[in-house]
Amino acid sequence: MNHRIYNADNLEVLKVLPDESVSLIYIDPPFNTGKTQSRTQLKTEKSASGDRTGFMGQRYTTVKIGSKAYGDIFDDFLVFLEPRLVEARRILKPNGSLYFHIDYREVHYCKILIDQIFGRESFLNEIIWAYDYGARTRKKWPAKHDNILWYAKDPSTYIYNVDEIERIPYMAPGLVGPEKAARGKLPTDTWWHTIVPTNGKEKTGYPTQKPLGVIRRIIAASSNPGDTVLDFFAGSGTTGAACLESGRSFILVDNNLQALETMAVRFAGVPGIEWIGYAPNIANA
Repeated sequence: MNHRIYNADNLEVLKVLPDESVSLIYIDPPFNTGKTQSRTQLKTEKSASGDRTGFMGQRYTTVKIGSKAYGDIFDDFLVFLEPRLVEARRILKPNGSLYFHIDYREVHYCKILIDQIFGRESFLNEIIWAYDYGARTRKKWPAKHDNILWYAKDPSTYIYNVDEIERIPYMAPGLVGPEKAARGKLPTDTWWHTIVPTNGKEKTGYPTQKPLGVIRRIIAASSNPGDTVLDFFAGSGTTGAACLESGRSFILVDNNLQALETMAVRFAGVPGIEWIGYAPNIANA
């Protein structure tokens, strides 16, 4: 497998990637919330006078060990996205797909933009990734979902490996019989999946990290083993991690130093990764 990670402006990288060279593009661009996205990293140490109580009454002291953040605001979000999406379409193979991950604030505007670039007939699905975690406002219905727009470069021929998609349990297995209940059912366009658990083994501490389970499903459905997958808003590198599990090559692009440092830790010791514009201390140890 040939894997590349770029430390660069993603538009500059996209411009030099060959025509029709990748089978799948998944991107999770900043959601243009107008806020600084951040995550504080904590650890706990045993202490008789600690500020937390754990198992069997043991006391712990909370220690802040750092934080990671990036700015999530653009003066004109669509103007920022448009040239990158134009290049994305050029780079996709004829049977390739784009999965565009965004939130409810921007999805309507982004869909109009992508319709103009890919064509309305290339729009296949709006996937709703629903989760149930975090604060709940008392001023409106709490927003607990993201939107993922799926476009095929050519809607008459695109990769969709329906038999490779993991099945999910029936909500009422007693109504379908034991054979169907044991096999499970195919997911619909509404995906119930937890966010990355706070104490989960895949947690990197990077803000807005997406769960492997969501990306695994996309890669299994819309690419084949040996294909190349591109993510030019790579963040913590979840797309790369899912590709490593499933025998795909990846191209990741990000120019946030904290993202690159996170990926360096995540991919430490993985052979075959070419780092371009960044020299990690531990990635190839």
